[in-house]
Amino acid sequence: MQRVTGGVAVIPMLALLFIIAVLLAQAWPAILLNGGGFFTHTSFDLGNTYGAIVNTHGVRHPQGASYGVLGWALGTVESSAIALVLAVPVSVFAALAISERLPAYLGRVVGLFLGTLAGIPSVIIGLWGALTIGPLLAHRVYPLLAHLAPKVPVLSFFTGGTGNGQGLLTSGIVLGVMIIPIVASTTRDLVHSVPKLPKEGGEALGMTDWEVARRVTLRWVGPGIVGASVLGLARALGETMAVAMVSGVVLSGSPGSIFAPITTIAATIVTQLDSAFTDTSGFAVSSLAEAGLVLVLITLAVNVAGRLLVRRVASTALPVGRGV
Repeated sequence: MQRVTGGVAVIPMLALLFIIAVLLAQAWPAILLNGGGFFTHTSFDLGNTYGAIVNTHGVRHPQGASYGVLGWALGTVESSAIALVLAVPVSVFAALAISERLPAYLGRVVGLFLGTLAGIPSVIIGLWGALTIGPLLAHRVYPLLAHLAPKVPVLSFFTGGTGNGQGLLTSGIVLGVMIIPIVASTTRDLVHSVPKLPKEGGEALGMTDWEVARRVTLRWVGPGIVGASVLGLARALGETMAVAMVSGVVLSGSPGSIFAPITTIAATIVTQLDSAFTDTSGFAVSSLAEAGLVLVLITLAVNVAGRLLVRRVASTALPVGRGV
């Protein structure tokens, strides 16, 4: 039994290594030809896919092909960061309200809706973002935000044309809606696991409900909230269809403002893969595989950083945060 369970435990690691190995093998020609410029350039050009195939350093590619992942990576990180900033406070307060303030029957109903929201396909949320919330924000809210932003060069990123609702901020909001159920459900379960004795002790000392939640409950579950946030961030980094529907998909360049159209690595792969197959040399597919490899590495780096942060938070919290 020990050998069986040990072998099963190794399967996820082997699957991850297999995925990385396949991506690396497929992306190797692009890695050789694109070089370090792949991480510093923002251009995306398939080249002349109907012309003669050029051979450079042993790699076949269309003439004029040029790929850079910088703009895609910036769009991925920026939209995910916006989603995290918007979703985590909402999720934590929602979890506290469900667990501490609402009657038990009403908390169960709200929790059911949270689970339903988590199960809605991303393409449906993307359709809602593209047809409803995006245009509404672009015409009613974004102009006000752009007007209120100080007109100084360092804050110029928060000004500019608001368009029709497809862009960086809309992508971040849609991603935030998608990760709220993950963070809120996990935080709710963590809050339920907090023993009553420390909270009753805080009330006995004269603390208000908010002080008990802030000084006892949140400190007790703090590392878990960080871990839940990392799970939500990983979901946001890899989301594809919803972002492709609301981002505007600008393949070259980086966003000039928070309202400007963008693209992410995952959205670019799904929208450009069909065109990449028209490249008979296979170089376009290899370049998209290299972009996928970059996305995997970003996700791994975020998860490792999240685990280190959880460990640090758990070791530096007050004694109530570690348990007695």
